[in-house]
This record gives sequence, structure tokens and C-alpha cells, in this order.
Amino acid sequence: MTGSQFAARFAAALAAVAGSTPALAGPPYLTDDPAPTSTGHWEIYAFSAGEGRRSAVDADAGLDLNYGPVQGIQLTATLPLSFSHEPLGSWQGGTGDVELGVKYRFLNDGRTGISAAIFPRAILPTSTLIGGERVRVLLPLWLGKDFAGGTSVFGGGGYEFNPGPGNRDFWQAGAAVTHDFGRGVNGGLEIEREGPDTIGSTAQTRIGVGAIVHLSGPASFLASGGPTWSGHHTGYHFYAALGFDF
Repeated sequence: MTGSQFAARFAAALAAVAGSTPALAGPPYLTDDPAPTSTGHWEIYAFSAGEGRRSAVDADAGLDLNYGPVQGIQLTATLPLSFSHEPLGSWQGGTGDVELGVKYRFLNDGRTGISAAIFPRAILPTSTLIGGERVRVLLPLWLGKDFAGGTSVFGGGGYEFNPGPGNRDFWQAGAAVTHDFGRGVNGGLEIEREGPDTIGSTAQTRIGVGAIVHLSGPASFLASGGPTWSGHHTGYHFYAALGFDF
């Protein structure tokens, strides 16, 4: 079975899930959900994330800041440092691309458990490694549904405007299912698909397994990872963070 065939079957399985307490989403998953940060609260993640193939690695480490100023609205700022390692080369580091976003949940039906939100993001060309010169803009739509027993299904995606020499605009989409296992543990599975972002590159499909473990007080540990397929190549992606909700 090829990576794309496995991804298609996994997506079909997600669509068939039936199954209400809201489950946490967004970090550590690539796929987001419509739930904004609670009004007057902060969600802060000290994270490390990246992907690679064999000894080639591209990674970020930094802070993901989220605040709920009013009901249904979330303000987000991601402040990363970037690191890269090429085969037979050495590690390089520098500033990463800062991301700024606003999530707006325009549908929240407590009776059906269905919600929807838009989450436009601007990715600023602040990286000293990549050297981009133009602002990228992601325009996604996220949908979610909570089921009895602590299971949630969410997903969606959007279009990214990716200007610059050799770059391409592209679509990306994802779907995930998570479950609250009790005792402060939540786990899930996801699939994500992203179109080619440069001329001559190929689309990527990622499968991930994630978990959130509540530690004590406002602190939680979050992690996810899995394989990445790009053309005939197989790599991996990962995410780990210490999160605080207060």
C-alpha cells in the first residue's frame, strides 16, 4: 500500500467516526479546531517542532502565545527560532518566521456539538535562514463536532498565498479524531495534506499520533509525530511542548 492510499483510507475512517465533552485540539496537532482560547485566558506553549528525512532536519523552537480578549475570538502570535541540518553538513540556526493570527468562531451550537471558525494568519519574512522577502497569508476554515463520551472530530483547511520567486500558492487540509481517556490524558490521530509550495516540488501527506498529558496546575505536556510522504520519499515530523493555560 502506498502512502497516498493509506492516507485516503485513514481519512475515510475518520469520516466514519461516531461517537460530550470537548477534547483539546490545535497543539500538538497540525490540524486545528474551531475552539478559541477562553475569554480572558492565556494559552502559552514552549514548543519544538520540525520534520526531516534521514539526517536532513528543519526545525523550530519558540513560543506560541494565544489570548482570548472577547468571547469567540483568539489572538495568536508564534515566535520561533529556526534550525536546519543538511546531509554531511553542520547545524545552522537563526530567527524564524513570526506568525500572527486571529481566530473567529462564528458557529457554536451547543445542542449538536458542531462549531466552525476562520483563522487567518500572516507569516512574516523574519527568518534569517530562509531569507524570504514577502508576507505569506493562510486563510483556513475549521470545523468540529463533539460526541458523547469525550470524542471529538475536527478538521478543515485553507489556501496559502505564497509569493516570491520560485514559490507557489497551495491548498492544505487536515482531519483529526481525539478522545479523552480520563486521568488527564487525551490522545488522537490525524492526517494532513499539503500541496507543493515551490515550483518543481511535490505534495506532502502526513500521518500523526498525538497526546496531551495534564501535569499539575495549569501545566500540560503535549507531543505528536509520525511519517511524512513526499513523492517517493518518506520522512518524519514531530512536535513537543510544555503548555500553560491560565
